[in-house]
Amino acid sequence: MSFAELKRNRANSIAKLVSAASSDNGPEKKSYVDERQWKPTVDKAGNGYAVIRLLPAAEGNELPWVRYWDHGFKGPTGQWYIEKSLTSIGQSDPVSESNSKLWNSGNDRDKDIARERKRRLHYVSNILVESDPANPQNEGQVFLFTFGKKIFDKIMDVMQPQFADEDPINPFDFWEGASFKLKIRNVEGYRNYDKSEFASTSTLSENEDRLEEIYGQIYDLNEFTDPCNFKSYGELEQRLNMVLGLSAGDGAGNYPSLDQVEEPVVRKVAAAPEIAAADGEEDDAMSYFAKLAEED
Repeated sequence: MSFAELKRNRANSIAKLVSAASSDNGPEKKSYVDERQWKPTVDKAGNGYAVIRLLPAAEGNELPWVRYWDHGFKGPTGQWYIEKSLTSIGQSDPVSESNSKLWNSGNDRDKDIARERKRRLHYVSNILVESDPANPQNEGQVFLFTFGKKIFDKIMDVMQPQFADEDPINPFDFWEGASFKLKIRNVEGYRNYDKSEFASTSTLSENEDRLEEIYGQIYDLNEFTDPCNFKSYGELEQRLNMVLGLSAGDGAGNYPSLDQVEEPVVRKVAAAPEIAAADGEEDDAMSYFAKLAEED
């Protein structure tokens, strides 16, 4: 501003400075919410309903879904370990190796800890939200949808029907796919998707221009399995040691015995076996983590 303007506006300078100071709350906080992700909404009773349409693979993607594993548990320090597993990209992972050691120890207590720290499987696909009564603004939009094995099993069931009177359906197909009616119930404190089902086959839209528009909005799924988006073995091991309350030197294999610590600890061993989830267990990992955090 010019000197004349400085003199003319000096009466407002204090108010302007005070206003600027009160609105300055430091650096903007980074949001960790992925706006591309759609999540079903449930009511206070834990029930929910929506209709979605699974979409085909984007250009450059081999499949219309990707899968990855992660771990989520609280250590004896009270800190959380919530990290993607390197086994998702075919590499050794410190938690999987730790779980193998615990599982093979022959100690039932060790097995219980391995179960608590087991891998959790996730699938990610593109969807079109057809009906979302709780959030109608989402309808007609393309999102990413992360889901668990139970929903994936329902997808496989329609692609590989078990009975002779059922024709296989490709639910990811624009023209001969099927809408998925997502029905969520609260069963013993966990989300249950057993009532969810596919509708009859139908064309997503009779308008080819609309289909092409939707196809152009589909997200690339390769990022979910890109090694660049995974922490290194060393970084994960360091985090694991911190959560378990181990010193840096323990990472070299100098772990105390099971009798000397509150919980068994990590050693590098063979890849962990897959540990089956209990019947009716929650598919949605974020709900699982939130449930555990509420117990703090």
